[in-house]
Amino acid sequence: MGEYQSIKMDTDDDGVTLITLNRPDRLNAFNRQMIAEWTEALQLADADPATRVVLITGAGRAFCAGGDAGEMEELAVSDNVSRKDYLWRGVHRIPMAMARMEKPVIAVLNGTARGAGLDMALFCDMRLAAESATFAESYIHMGVMSGDGGTYLLPRLIGVANSFDLLWTGRLIDAQEALRMGLVNRVVPDAELFAQARELARSIARQPQQAIRLTKRALYQSLDTSLETHLDMVSSHMAVLYDTDDFREKLKAFRSRSR
Repeated sequence: MGEYQSIKMDTDDDGVTLITLNRPDRLNAFNRQMIAEWTEALQLADADPATRVVLITGAGRAFCAGGDAGEMEELAVSDNVSRKDYLWRGVHRIPMAMARMEKPVIAVLNGTARGAGLDMALFCDMRLAAESATFAESYIHMGVMSGDGGTYLLPRLIGVANSFDLLWTGRLIDAQEALRMGLVNRVVPDAELFAQARELARSIARQPQQAIRLTKRALYQSLDTSLETHLDMVSSHMAVLYDTDDFREKLKAFRSRSR
């Protein structure tokens, strides 16, 4: 895997790849370099046979504070085409890469996630938060709107009314309120965050991987299809899974237990 300046990446023996956003002095705010490296890391992890589950976290006391302030200042004095390209051809490579990934991606929210940093966490399949973590769709405080997928994912995760609450006020919420809303899956003590995240990742990594990935594909595709289309697709997936060694082995084990 490549050598990076603004992220870290490593894969353990259980097939868990950890991607760490590594600009702690800037609360892991992303710049163009981080976007390029982060995109490459996601693509490499998805293609790497050794990777079964991906964890994403931040170095230091933040997950990600959004976009780099210096680059935002540059955009403010640029033309509209440049601003559009910064997002569409730049930042948006992250949500698109995550949307294309077949492998499970879990956000390990070690600290604050704000603005585009929160939007990036939303594109992960699951989110574990430390008790001290905080969250905000803070775009409105800058006079702009969520520009990196928040308006797409928030209503799907927490409903329309809660989405407007966060997007229109930009207010900061703590981990427990995020849990009640459905924004995160679990809240754990700070000292246990990475241990619990790795255990969750390893438990998923131990499962039959074809079933894990086809389940992910079916779940997301169901959001944009009819029931009939969904059931047609799922029957095809099941037909494939019945032909895997994992299924045959588990069926044999089940039969031996039931005798």
